[in-house]
Amino acid sequence: MDLVKSIEQSMIRTDLPDLQIGDFLKVNLKVKEGNRERIQSYEGTLIARKGKGLTETINVRRISYGVGVERIIPLNSQKIDSIEVIRRGQVRRAKLYYLRDRVGKAAKVREKLITK
Repeated sequence: MDLVKSIEQSMIRTDLPDLQIGDFLKVNLKVKEGNRERIQSYEGTLIARKGKGLTETINVRRISYGVGVERIIPLNSQKIDSIEVIRRGQVRRAKLYYLRDRVGKAAKVREKLITK
């Protein structure tokens, strides 16, 4: 069992920022088209985190042409080039699934004001 844990530990990414629910993220993903590879960015609100360790995933939600689109992204995937936190969100829940039913301004998450 320790062998499996040590192998998993070596595969976990440490270059990702501290992600919290409600944050507005910019996720740069590597997309392969034929024999070329390019980077595609996906911006949205972090609405959920699931799992632990190597199998941890995040749900990122955005509104595209008036339609809500969610993407489940494995955190330790090699397809992730980088993740950037654009702004922190102030929320009181662990999962923001209620945003699916909201439209317009009601679907926004308040920005957390950082004081020093």
